[in-house]
Amino acid sequence: MYRTGKGRTPRRPCIKKTPHAEKDPVGVYCRVRPLGAENEECCIEMISNSTIQLHAPDGLKANRNGEYKEMQYSFKKVFGVNTTQIELFEEVAKPLVEDLIQCKNGLLFTYGVSGSGKTFTMTGSPGEGGLLPYSLDMLFNSIGPFQAKRFVFKTDDKNGIDIQNDVDALLERQKRDSQPLMPKTISSRQKPDPEFADMISPQGTCKAENVDEDCCYSIFVSYVEVYNNYIYDLLEDAPFDPFRPKAPQSKILREDQNHTMYIAGCTEVEVKSTEEAFEVFWKGQKKRRIANTQLNRESSRSHSVFTLKLVQAPLDADGDHVLQDKNQVTVSQLCLVDLAGSERTSRSRAEGSRLREAGNINQSLMTLRTCMEVLRENQMFGTNKMVPYRDSKVTHLFKNYFDGEGKVKMIVCVNPKADDYEETMLVMRFAEMTQEVEVARPVDRPICGLAAGRRQRNQAFRDELSRRLADQGAPSNAVYDPALLNQLIENFPPLPPCDLVDPGDDQTLPRLVEVLEKRHHIRQLMTEQFNKTANMLNSMLQQFDGQFGGNQNLIQDQQSKLSEKEKVIFNQRAEIERLQKTSKTLEYKIDILQKTTNMYEDDKRILKRELETHSQKLQEELFQRKRIEQHMQGLVSDTKYKWEKECERRVNAKQLEMQNKLWVRDEKLKQLKAIVTETSSSSSTTTTTSSKERPEKPERPSRDKDRNYGQKRSSSPSPPPAAREINPVHRRSHSAGGEKWVDHKPASIIDLGTVMQPIIPNAIQVSSPSEKALSKCHKYVLRHQELASDGEIATKLIKGNVFKTRSGGKAVEFTDVETLRQEDPTASSRKRRSGSAETPNNIADQENWAPAESASMALGYQKRRRP
Repeated sequence: MYRTGKGRTPRRPCIKKTPHAEKDPVGVYCRVRPLGAENEECCIEMISNSTIQLHAPDGLKANRNGEYKEMQYSFKKVFGVNTTQIELFEEVAKPLVEDLIQCKNGLLFTYGVSGSGKTFTMTGSPGEGGLLPYSLDMLFNSIGPFQAKRFVFKTDDKNGIDIQNDVDALLERQKRDSQPLMPKTISSRQKPDPEFADMISPQGTCKAENVDEDCCYSIFVSYVEVYNNYIYDLLEDAPFDPFRPKAPQSKILREDQNHTMYIAGCTEVEVKSTEEAFEVFWKGQKKRRIANTQLNRESSRSHSVFTLKLVQAPLDADGDHVLQDKNQVTVSQLCLVDLAGSERTSRSRAEGSRLREAGNINQSLMTLRTCMEVLRENQMFGTNKMVPYRDSKVTHLFKNYFDGEGKVKMIVCVNPKADDYEETMLVMRFAEMTQEVEVARPVDRPICGLAAGRRQRNQAFRDELSRRLADQGAPSNAVYDPALLNQLIENFPPLPPCDLVDPGDDQTLPRLVEVLEKRHHIRQLMTEQFNKTANMLNSMLQQFDGQFGGNQNLIQDQQSKLSEKEKVIFNQRAEIERLQKTSKTLEYKIDILQKTTNMYEDDKRILKRELETHSQKLQEELFQRKRIEQHMQGLVSDTKYKWEKECERRVNAKQLEMQNKLWVRDEKLKQLKAIVTETSSSSSTTTTTSSKERPEKPERPSRDKDRNYGQKRSSSPSPPPAAREINPVHRRSHSAGGEKWVDHKPASIIDLGTVMQPIIPNAIQVSSPSEKALSKCHKYVLRHQELASDGEIATKLIKGNVFKTRSGGKAVEFTDVETLRQEDPTASSRKRRSGSAETPNNIADQENWAPAESASMALGYQKRRRP
């Protein structure tokens, strides 16, 4: 008895894609459906088997001023309106089914606008099946005799395959048959369902070649739809509740250990015939979402994906059972996709849920176009842009096919009527772009290490055994023949009479026991003889098998050696021919090189003479350049000396002019000081007392500079201006009031000694503010000094209100700023009105008196030392 393989299918070794891997372009085919009416306008013309021409209808030309031109599009092959389904299958789908049997994946999808015949091409109609039933028929016709029994292969929830032994598979089959609610499969029926019987080919029209007879096969099918970018399982048997109906649960995409995308929790049904597989498909087809629109009476509102998964594993060395090695199990799948048609809502007049469905369909198709464009750009220009597979469930599901794990084909279905011209033109552009995308060619599967022809040898042995049994007079099924069993029973010793009439009979039972013991002994001898014969026959078979395998290996080795020798001889002959050709070519090249060498020698002598001439001219040019450089350096030095003298003269003149202006300013300041001293003699005593208490003023740098300049001036002063009476009335500071103030006077404040000083009653003077001082007052003033634009020091009084914060502290909100500034009456005004004629007298008058400012100002003077 074989042991059950445990665990999941192991990870297959990843195939490293070399940069020079063979690639095939996406196969794009075009199918033109017939017109609905004979008098309907057509916009598509089939030029050849691979080219169609698209021309704009007459009404569109009139509206667009004839700007649309006739466009031609090429495909791998174009199928006209008279193409049958079997012709289309032979050209497009049959190679994919053959690759499926050879362990290669495939993807086939139909694309086009709504109502262009995509579903008819994929599924077919009553009386004429489509690509799907023909693919099923070809697949089962090819592997039918080599199918494994049901439940020998079993899928798991991780996209893997488990192998069960014959006993576990038999228990699974019995359990399935014992369920009363389990519907019978189509294989148990005499005829298929009349609803789809016309769509299945009655006879095996197609059959693949080169099918490995030493393998067992099983087919699993699944059917899902992508509706509003959600995946739904069409084969899922959900319990029906008439009172509380539940919406179907969507499925999610996952990635298995081989980095292959699959649908988690999707139902996979094992089928054994074409009828059974198509019945499963028809069951899901009834659940697919379709609707009646203005463009199509039965318009698909979702993308459907029907998957054929072929599982194959080699037979054991005896050719009787499946090899219980999961590393030898190979899984390939073919996806048949019927994409929903793109449509314009202005034509379909979709509303509500239909409008939402149309939007999601168009969005998923747009994502497919974007993925194709990015793939084409990466392949043509060598870029490495990320392909947006995850933007749509359709592209994310088939990501592995576009990355090189299978062959991809597309059938573009078009409707030649004039109303679909603009949509058809967009479809043609997408198809033309898709043909430029290349997909890596899938690699061949590894070859099993067991000898070939195991199934044939096992069948030949059974036929020979049946023949020998027939020669001996026994039928081939003698083990199960009742007559043979009766003959064997008659060879045993006859049973004595077993009737007991007397309770004291002590002879019947001993005789019966003796006979039964003899029969048991004979049965043991026969069993031993049978086991010996079977073992001897098994050893002989193994010996014959080993000898046969050794002979085959020897023949193969000899054939391989012979082929290698032939290859060596062929290569040597080719090498001799190549060397002869190379020798002739080299002789010809030597002659040409000799002639070329002579020509080069002549050219060398000519160029050498030209080089000597050019070198002489170059030396003369260098000598002339040096002379010019020396001349220019002399000119530059002379010009530089002249400009230095001129700059020095201008600087001295400017310095003298500035010294005169500064002396005039000092004289005017002295005169203003004398006027102020005479007019304020009444308050001089008070001012003198307060000035003594103040600290000594620091010297101002600007006055020291003026004093230094004054020592260099001449002693002839200009006459002083007439003294003017100063108005002693001034505005009091806004700081005077009944509230308590915090007078913040930093230690860096300079006492200017001005006559007018701000007096703040009820003020607490501090050098730095504190919370204690702020808590006793309602007002706050900050003294700040800065240098004004005229070079004088201006004092600013920044006032604010003190208020309590939420945390219990104190804060200040500034509300007003007062500026205290002193000015020199003899200083020149920096502001002049534009456009007025100014005489020297006016200028002198403006220099003596400065205009009044809007801010409060204290008039004072600055003490200076005389030079």
